Amino acid sequence: MVYDRYGALAHSVAVRILGDSRLAEDIVQESFLKLWNSASAFDAGKGSLRAWLLTSVRNRAIDQLRGRGAHERREIDLESAESVPTAVTAADPWRDVAAAMERDAVREALARLPVEQKQAVELAFYGGYTYREIAEISRVPLSTVKGRMRLALEKLHSYLEGKGLVNEP
Repeated sequence: MVYDRYGALAHSVAVRILGDSRLAEDIVQESFLKLWNSASAFDAGKGSLRAWLLTSVRNRAIDQLRGRGAHERREIDLESAESVPTAVTAADPWRDVAAAMERDAVREALARLPVEQKQAVELAFYGGYTYREIAEISRVPLSTVKGRMRLALEKLHSYLEGKGLVNEP
Protein backbone atom coordinates (compact mmCIF):
# COMPACT_ATOMS: atom_id res chain seq x y z
CA MET A 1 0.00 0.00 0.00
CA VAL A 2 2.88 2.41 0.81
CA TYR A 3 4.59 1.57 -2.47
CA ASP A 4 1.38 2.11 -4.42
CA ARG A 5 0.98 5.49 -2.76
CA TYR A 6 4.57 6.81 -2.92
CA GLY A 7 6.45 4.62 -5.41
CA ALA A 8 5.99 6.87 -8.44
CA LEU A 9 6.85 9.99 -6.44
CA ALA A 10 9.97 8.36 -4.99
CA HIS A 11 11.04 7.25 -8.46
CA SER A 12 10.57 10.75 -9.89
CA VAL A 13 12.69 12.25 -7.08
CA ALA A 14 15.46 9.74 -7.74
CA VAL A 15 15.32 10.33 -11.51
CA ARG A 16 15.54 14.09 -11.01
CA ILE A 17 18.66 13.69 -8.91
CA LEU A 18 20.34 10.89 -10.86
CA GLY A 19 19.13 11.49 -14.40
CA ASP A 20 18.98 7.72 -14.92
CA SER A 21 15.76 5.72 -14.62
CA ARG A 22 17.55 2.38 -14.09
CA LEU A 23 19.61 3.71 -11.18
CA ALA A 24 16.53 5.45 -9.80
CA GLU A 25 14.67 2.12 -9.69
CA ASP A 26 17.52 0.62 -7.65
CA ILE A 27 17.52 3.56 -5.25
CA VAL A 28 13.75 3.36 -4.76
CA GLN A 29 13.95 -0.38 -4.15
CA GLU A 30 16.70 0.11 -1.55
CA SER A 31 14.70 2.85 0.16
CA PHE A 32 11.54 0.77 0.40
CA LEU A 33 13.57 -2.17 1.66
CA LYS A 34 15.05 0.09 4.35
CA LEU A 35 11.53 1.23 5.25
CA TRP A 36 10.39 -2.37 5.56
CA ASN A 37 13.39 -3.48 7.63
CA SER A 38 13.39 -0.50 9.98
CA ALA A 39 9.70 0.33 10.18
CA SER A 40 9.88 0.25 13.98
CA ALA A 41 12.36 3.16 13.90
CA PHE A 42 9.84 5.44 12.19
CA ASP A 43 8.47 8.12 14.52
CA ALA A 44 5.37 9.90 13.20
CA GLY A 45 5.98 12.65 15.76
CA LYS A 46 9.14 13.69 13.88
CA GLY A 47 7.57 13.89 10.44
CA SER A 48 5.38 12.19 7.89
CA LEU A 49 6.07 8.82 6.31
CA ARG A 50 6.22 10.57 2.95
CA ALA A 51 8.95 12.94 4.14
CA TRP A 52 10.90 10.10 5.76
CA LEU A 53 10.75 7.99 2.60
CA LEU A 54 11.62 10.84 0.22
CA THR A 55 14.53 11.88 2.45
CA SER A 56 15.80 8.31 2.28
CA VAL A 57 15.48 8.29 -1.53
CA ARG A 58 17.18 11.67 -1.82
CA ASN A 59 20.07 10.70 0.46
CA ARG A 60 20.65 7.39 -1.31
CA ALA A 61 20.56 9.09 -4.71
CA ILE A 62 23.07 11.72 -3.60
CA ASP A 63 25.28 8.98 -2.14
CA GLN A 64 25.11 7.27 -5.53
CA LEU A 65 26.21 10.48 -7.26
CA ARG A 66 29.09 11.00 -4.84
CA GLY A 67 30.31 7.45 -5.16
CA ARG A 68 31.45 5.28 -7.99
CA GLY A 69 28.21 5.79 -9.90
CA ALA A 70 29.00 9.43 -10.64
CA HIS A 71 32.32 8.50 -12.24
CA GLU A 72 30.67 5.85 -14.40
CA ARG A 73 27.96 8.31 -15.48
CA ARG A 74 30.53 10.94 -16.46
CA GLU A 75 32.31 8.38 -18.63
CA ILE A 76 29.07 7.48 -20.37
CA ASP A 77 28.23 11.15 -20.91
CA LEU A 78 31.64 11.75 -22.49
CA GLU A 79 31.26 8.75 -24.76
CA SER A 80 27.79 9.81 -25.88
CA ALA A 81 29.02 13.39 -26.43
CA GLU A 82 31.67 12.11 -28.81
CA SER A 83 29.05 10.33 -30.89
CA VAL A 84 27.11 13.57 -31.54
CA PRO A 85 27.79 14.94 -35.02
CA THR A 86 30.23 17.85 -34.94
CA ALA A 87 28.01 20.05 -37.12
CA VAL A 88 25.45 20.17 -34.29
CA THR A 89 27.93 20.79 -31.45
CA ALA A 90 30.09 23.26 -33.39
CA ALA A 91 27.21 25.60 -34.24
CA ASP A 92 28.32 28.24 -31.73
CA PRO A 93 31.43 27.26 -29.76
CA TRP A 94 31.53 30.58 -27.88
CA ARG A 95 28.03 30.04 -26.56
CA ASP A 96 28.98 26.52 -25.48
CA VAL A 97 32.09 27.79 -23.70
CA ALA A 98 30.12 30.57 -21.99
CA ALA A 99 27.46 28.09 -20.85
CA ALA A 100 30.11 25.75 -19.46
CA MET A 101 31.75 28.63 -17.59
CA GLU A 102 28.38 29.66 -16.14
CA ARG A 103 27.65 26.08 -15.01
CA ASP A 104 31.07 25.87 -13.34
CA ALA A 105 30.53 29.22 -11.61
CA VAL A 106 27.12 28.13 -10.29
CA ARG A 107 28.58 24.83 -9.02
CA GLU A 108 31.41 26.70 -7.33
CA ALA A 109 28.99 29.20 -5.79
CA LEU A 110 26.81 26.36 -4.46
CA ALA A 111 29.85 24.61 -3.00
CA ARG A 112 30.68 27.75 -1.00
CA LEU A 113 27.30 27.85 0.74
CA PRO A 114 26.83 26.50 4.27
CA VAL A 115 25.46 22.95 4.23
CA GLU A 116 21.94 23.91 5.37
CA GLN A 117 21.60 26.63 2.74
CA LYS A 118 23.03 24.43 0.00
CA GLN A 119 20.60 21.63 0.90
CA ALA A 120 17.63 24.02 0.78
CA VAL A 121 18.67 25.35 -2.65
CA GLU A 122 19.27 21.88 -4.07
CA LEU A 123 15.94 20.55 -2.78
CA ALA A 124 14.07 23.54 -4.19
CA PHE A 125 15.75 23.98 -7.55
CA TYR A 126 17.02 20.48 -8.36
CA GLY A 127 14.52 18.43 -6.39
CA GLY A 128 11.44 20.49 -7.19
CA TYR A 129 10.29 20.65 -3.56
CA THR A 130 8.21 23.45 -2.09
CA TYR A 131 9.45 25.35 0.95
CA ARG A 132 6.90 23.51 3.09
CA GLU A 133 8.16 20.13 1.84
CA ILE A 134 11.75 21.18 2.48
CA ALA A 135 10.76 22.11 6.03
CA GLU A 136 9.28 18.62 6.51
CA ILE A 137 12.31 16.88 5.03
CA SER A 138 14.78 19.00 7.01
CA ARG A 139 12.62 18.89 10.15
CA VAL A 140 12.88 22.64 10.69
CA PRO A 141 10.23 25.37 10.77
CA LEU A 142 9.03 26.85 7.47
CA SER A 143 10.43 30.25 8.49
CA THR A 144 13.89 28.69 8.85
CA VAL A 145 13.72 27.30 5.32
CA LYS A 146 12.64 30.70 3.99
CA GLY A 147 15.53 32.38 5.80
CA ARG A 148 18.04 29.85 4.52
CA MET A 149 16.80 30.30 0.98
CA ARG A 150 16.93 34.09 1.21
CA LEU A 151 20.49 34.04 2.55
CA ALA A 152 21.59 31.41 0.03
CA LEU A 153 20.15 33.29 -2.94
CA GLU A 154 21.74 36.54 -1.76
CA LYS A 155 25.12 34.80 -1.48
CA LEU A 156 24.74 33.13 -4.87
CA HIS A 157 23.76 36.44 -6.47
CA SER A 158 26.71 38.23 -4.89
CA TYR A 159 29.19 35.55 -5.93
CA LEU A 160 27.89 35.35 -9.50
CA GLU A 161 27.78 39.13 -9.77
CA GLY A 162 31.44 39.20 -8.74
CA LYS A 163 32.17 36.75 -11.56
CA GLY A 164 30.43 39.08 -14.02
CA LEU A 165 27.52 36.71 -14.64
CA VAL A 166 24.79 38.94 -13.16
CA ASN A 167 24.37 42.48 -14.45
CA GLU A 168 21.61 43.96 -12.31
CA PRO A 169 22.34 44.90 -8.66
